[in-house]
Amino acid sequence: MPIENIPSTDPQLIVPNLHWRYSGVTATNRMVAPKLAHILSAAWLGPDAPDDIARMGAADLFRLWRRRTPLIWHARRNNEMIIGVVLRAFGWPLKLVFTSAAQRHHTWITRWLIRRMDAIIATSDVSASYLKRAATVIPHGVDTDRYAPPADRAAAFAEAGLPGRYAIGCFGRVRAQKGTDLFVEAMCRLLPRYPDFTAVIVGAVAPEQRAFANGLKQRIEAAGLAARIVITGELPIEQVRRWYQRLMIYAFTSRNEGFGLTLIEAMSVGAALVASRAGAADLVVEDGVTGVLTPPGDTDALVAAIEPLMRDVTAASAMGARGRERVVARFSLDAEASRIAEVYRTLVAIADGSRSTRPTAGPLR
Repeated sequence: MPIENIPSTDPQLIVPNLHWRYSGVTATNRMVAPKLAHILSAAWLGPDAPDDIARMGAADLFRLWRRRTPLIWHARRNNEMIIGVVLRAFGWPLKLVFTSAAQRHHTWITRWLIRRMDAIIATSDVSASYLKRAATVIPHGVDTDRYAPPADRAAAFAEAGLPGRYAIGCFGRVRAQKGTDLFVEAMCRLLPRYPDFTAVIVGAVAPEQRAFANGLKQRIEAAGLAARIVITGELPIEQVRRWYQRLMIYAFTSRNEGFGLTLIEAMSVGAALVASRAGAADLVVEDGVTGVLTPPGDTDALVAAIEPLMRDVTAASAMGARGRERVVARFSLDAEASRIAEVYRTLVAIADGSRSTRPTAGPLR
């Protein structure tokens, strides 16, 4: 359906994803956008479009110039805010929304852009504290149906053909900021004592991080653990979800983070969680109940937190089940989408009700 043929009384949303490298921001955007498309008419602009949302190109965007009815432009990066500000200045009827996950002081250009947004969303109270203006706090959510515990975790692990009986994982880009080196060092200490476990690192290695990744491989080989610390590289999202389901334990080792989506993804599949106090860990995790929190960058604390779970997989399974319950109750994707839609309603008149009967997949041409 061409976007200009959507009834003018309907709300509309443009989801820009103007970043050519797949990132955590893209991942969170891809998950929530289809949910929003079932609440209001929405279109995705840019690469990595998910299913179940209409796609739009530059020509579709230009046809909206001087349209009378307002459009929500929901940015998540500086360049997306810049383009939204410019388009509005030249006559596009945009209401500008920005989501911030950053837990740091913003640059002058980001602060300037934030002041020009009509509404701001922060993914945590900590992120909100850096914005210097009012924001609505809406934590990220996860699709608890797609990120669900496996019917048989042992069978899911066996399917991978790895040694041992259990997996412990650390997912995300392979780099120091994500603490991949901390995980490798912890595994080099622990795996010799727990032969039933294999460690899995799932994530891309950017060209500028190859030296860092090669150093990790050398450390693994020196420890004689090349068969038991597996680095998969970047994988399609369907395979990533399957790797989550193979885990008994998940280690979130970031030194600093905006939110840390892998926290709730791992909890959603029922993996026991050990997490550094980075990103939204303090918000998401009930320490000692639905996970164990550790100081960022502290390998000794990481080892001390992981080892009891490796020693007692029954306790690890119980913690994973409690984590799953917490995510379903507090951090579902439906809850996130519903709260974002409420922010949109403060800017334009949006009718309640599902739009699931409207065709959404395919380009808007």
